[in-house]
Amino acid sequence: MEKKENIDLRELAERIYNLDKKVYVDTGSSLGRVYSGDKENNIQYIIDLLESKKGAYVLRDELALIGNMSKTLQNSEIQEDLMQEFLEITKLTREQADRYTRIDILDESRAMLNSMPLKTRFSDQDKKIICIGKTRGAGGTEIGFALANELKLSYYDQGLLKELLKRLEAGKSSVWDVSYLYEQKNTEGSPVYTGRPFSDEDMPFFKQMKEDFVRYHGLPKRDALFFVQSRLIEDLARRENFVIMGRYADVVLTNAGIPHVNVFISAPFEKRVERIRTMYPEHTEKQVRKMLKRSDARHVRNFRFFTGKEWGKSENYDITINSASYGISGSVALLIGMLEGEIDY
Repeated sequence: MEKKENIDLRELAERIYNLDKKVYVDTGSSLGRVYSGDKENNIQYIIDLLESKKGAYVLRDELALIGNMSKTLQNSEIQEDLMQEFLEITKLTREQADRYTRIDILDESRAMLNSMPLKTRFSDQDKKIICIGKTRGAGGTEIGFALANELKLSYYDQGLLKELLKRLEAGKSSVWDVSYLYEQKNTEGSPVYTGRPFSDEDMPFFKQMKEDFVRYHGLPKRDALFFVQSRLIEDLARRENFVIMGRYADVVLTNAGIPHVNVFISAPFEKRVERIRTMYPEHTEKQVRKMLKRSDARHVRNFRFFTGKEWGKSENYDITINSASYGISGSVALLIGMLEGEIDY
C-alpha cells in the first residue's frame, strides 16, 4: 500500500475554521456559524476530531453544514471559490480518516461498473433531490456525502435535520420545536431520542402530558417527531437541491407529489460485519453480528410502521446498489452515471 504523506492537522483545522467564517460572512446566514466563539478553542476542537476515529463522523456533519450554506450563495464566482476550498478540505479530512480505519466496502472479486439511464422525471421548475436508504455497514453515508459533494447538492441526514430544526430557534409552541424530544444519552453527548411518550424531568408529569396532547393533538412523541421532520423535508424540497439519508424521505416526498430519485444501498451481511469490525475493533464479531441484526430488524419495523412499505425491497426503489461490488468511490461514480440526463448538475 502506498504510504501517504502526513497531514498538518493544525493547518487543516485552521482552513476549516476560516472557511466557516468566510461562508458565514459571504452568505449573511441567519443560522449562525458552525464554529463560534474563541478561535483557538475551536481549532483545538477540530484537531481533536481529526485525531479521533469517531470524530470523523462528527466533523463530516459539521462540514456538511458549511457546504450547505455555501451552496446558497448567489454570486457564482464567490461560490465557486468557496466550493473549491470545501472540496479540497473534505478530501483531506477523508484521507485523515482513512488513517484510522479502512472505511471502504469494496469486494474486489465483484468490482465492475454498469450504467442505467433513468427516464427523465424532473421539470425545469423541480428541485433535484436524491433520497438514499441504507443498511448499516454498507458505506451508504459516505456514498451519500460524497455524491452530494460531486453533484454540488446540499446534504442532509438525521443529525443535520435535527441541527437545522434547532437553529430555526422557534418558540416552545411552534411545530418546529423538538429539542425536548431528545435527552443526552450516549458517551459523545449527542442528543438521542428516548422513545418515551412523555418527559417528567422538566415539569410535573400531568402538566407535560397536557401540553404534549394539545401541541400534537394526542400523538405520541415518536409520531410527532416523524411529522415535524416530514414537514421540514417537504419545505426543503421546495427550496433547494439535496441528497438526504433515510428519514423516510422517499415516501414523504412521494405523498407530497415532489419528484425525486430513490436509492437503496446495501452489501452482503458478511462484508458489512467485516467493515464494522474494521471500524470498531473493540467489538467482537459476535457483538457486531448481533448489532447489525438488531439494526436491520429496527429499520424493517419502523419503515413498515411509518410508511406501510417493506424496507430494502428492490421494488420500492429506483436504484438498488450492492456497494461491495463497486466500493465507495465506485458507487458514487455509478450513481453519477445513472443520474446523467436525469439531474442537471
